[in-house]
Amino acid sequence: MQEKQYVRIIAAAISIISTGSISAAGFALFEQNASGLGNAYAGQAASAQDASTIFFNPAGMTLLPEKQMVVAAHLIKPSAEFAGTGGLGTNQGGDIGDLALVPNAYFAYKLTPDIYLGVGLNSPFGLKTEYDSTWLGRLQAIKSDLKTININPSIAWKASESLSLGAGLSVQYAEAILTNATGAGLPPTIGEVKGDDFGWGFNLGALWKINDGTRIGIAYRSEVDYTLEGKLKVNGVVVADPIFADTTLPDSASISLFQKLNPRWELLADITWTGWSDFQDLRIVRANGTTISYTPEIWDDSYRYSIGANYHMNDKFTFRFGLAFDETPVPDAFRTPRIPDEDRTWIAIGGQYRLSKQGSIDFGYAHLFVKDASLSSPAVGTIPLTPTVTGEYEASVDILSIQYTYTF
Repeated sequence: MQEKQYVRIIAAAISIISTGSISAAGFALFEQNASGLGNAYAGQAASAQDASTIFFNPAGMTLLPEKQMVVAAHLIKPSAEFAGTGGLGTNQGGDIGDLALVPNAYFAYKLTPDIYLGVGLNSPFGLKTEYDSTWLGRLQAIKSDLKTININPSIAWKASESLSLGAGLSVQYAEAILTNATGAGLPPTIGEVKGDDFGWGFNLGALWKINDGTRIGIAYRSEVDYTLEGKLKVNGVVVADPIFADTTLPDSASISLFQKLNPRWELLADITWTGWSDFQDLRIVRANGTTISYTPEIWDDSYRYSIGANYHMNDKFTFRFGLAFDETPVPDAFRTPRIPDEDRTWIAIGGQYRLSKQGSIDFGYAHLFVKDASLSSPAVGTIPLTPTVTGEYEASVDILSIQYTYTF
């Protein structure tokens, strides 16, 4: 119980500067370093440019110096606006995106000539969408907020001059808040579901050095199962305690290429699969098993494709470029106002400036072009004859990241 209280305190402290966001498809967060943003995160399982490889491929620690620390921060600004009809009234809901500051940190240490240890602190999943409380689809959703905190101790083994293997443990905390109106009246009566839980998983990786200029990396992150426990409140009054919601955050697998073309240019590429088909429904139940609410999701597995390049202008400065295409896991027939996701295309630039032999600054910027998302969401709750909410979302995302790396 004391451990859970302690992590809740950490979560509250982080939430002051880090609200949930949506940058990758679904509600995954790719922003696990700033050094990869300029490449649109292409090749991260093979590049091993710094200690953030703990997240992307722990085997990459064998390419690092003896001790290294990375601290990064990301400003993420999603924007999404709905235009449509149905529901209750005409209010379109406003811009449902919100500015978020997402931090992460890593430390890697060479224990023996062939063994490296490391630990990462990050948020692999996050979501926040919030409409005006009087918008026309308020029966379906007003606020949807998911936060995760992941502590990731890792180990890497240099099995040979060409092959390295890595593994890590993920200890995760998740907290979710969902609100919606429970009736047609104004001001609306607001129902709120809030719950949290711990989960755990693992990550594995391998790095194959084909020659001095070519590396291939493969990495896998396991799914994490949760049974979120919390309360249902209506206008701040508890009406059900406890309530439960089973959910699974998906597994993923990546294959990456790092290719040194000449002393100045490097090419990176990546394909990442995410097992979103685990997310089939959102069901909230009482302690006796009776259902409070049920929303079918029926998501599909998705793929992300990326390519990037590095240009080493001189000993101090490196430019980075990247493109990516991120498939949505959300079928058109099951898109809901809580996560109105669609395919997105990344265009990214960035760089690194070496302050000294020990320190460097990485920075990056990406703009995500999100395909317009259609919506046809039937009424839920106490007013089943309310017209279906029908319309379309216009969305985009901007990401600005900075990172400090120090080698001891």
